[in-house]
Amino acid sequence: MEKGLFEVLTEICEEKGIGTEVLIDALEAALVAAYKKNFNSAQNVEVIIDRDKGTVGVFAQKEVVEIVENEQEQISLDDARAINGNYNIGDIVNIEVTPKNFGRISAMTAKQVVTQRIREAERGIIYSEYTEKTNDIVTGPVERIERGNVFIDIGKIEAMLPEKEQPIGETYEIGQMLKCYVSEVRSGTRGTQIIVSRTHPGLVKRLFETEVPEISEGIVEIKNIAREGGSRTKIAVYSNDPNVDAQGACIGPKGMRVQNIGDELRDEKIDIVKWSEDPAEYITASLSPATVLSAEINEEEKSARVTVPEHQLSLAIGKSGQNVRLAARLTGWKIDISAE
Repeated sequence: MEKGLFEVLTEICEEKGIGTEVLIDALEAALVAAYKKNFNSAQNVEVIIDRDKGTVGVFAQKEVVEIVENEQEQISLDDARAINGNYNIGDIVNIEVTPKNFGRISAMTAKQVVTQRIREAERGIIYSEYTEKTNDIVTGPVERIERGNVFIDIGKIEAMLPEKEQPIGETYEIGQMLKCYVSEVRSGTRGTQIIVSRTHPGLVKRLFETEVPEISEGIVEIKNIAREGGSRTKIAVYSNDPNVDAQGACIGPKGMRVQNIGDELRDEKIDIVKWSEDPAEYITASLSPATVLSAEINEEEKSARVTVPEHQLSLAIGKSGQNVRLAARLTGWKIDISAE
């Protein structure tokens, strides 16, 4: 190998962002295989690369014994002490056996193995990088659409938006910029796979955290989110500062904050609900935009019987029961609605 190739490997490590030791360890393992394939498969050897000189040495490893039964793996005590007088029975002696033409043969044999290790190291780096992005938002252009799945370019890798993670009614075009929620990062034989979602409640949560400074500062808390992607979201918020209105902060001046989030979600309806420790108050708020006249709470069954004006019954229940269904998921209570 000598100094020239060693410098090339160092450059590869810097270019690929791989630790030099990772590549050298892989190369040493590959050179052991190269030696056994081309010279002596029965011999137990170790390959050592001198990090300073860039040179390669092949060393046969032999155990010091009283009586040699296998010359490939053993050496007598007398022969060992002829090398170094400090050897004793049971010690391992390294005897250099580097062939003259080993550099050329080993480079050819090791190329494929080293290339594979580089790929594995790159996959590991990508996996670690994107694992940290789990439960966060990534943005990129639509690269291709196959069998209903949308593939998005997010930098070093593609992310897949499965059909089941796409809100009903959303359509996509090549080159279109999308914000998605990273729901899962998988590592397999084909490398790292990033699964993203446009229906996950976490997407709404991260959008509000980005858009509303009071949330990122910890003044306003998001207590819970219930969502049916592409249609409606209910988000319960609470203010830790009595001087800050949690709902107002999320709505923003002239409604711009919630409007920006709604635009990103393709005009999905967003109900911002004031969270309360009082179940009756919380349930009443969760049924917004309907007006609630009364809410009778059953603590044991964790259920509530809610009364609304007759003309708002359909509004409280919602289309196909969506409003009351989301309210129940948001609060964690079973809700029965009846008209006044």
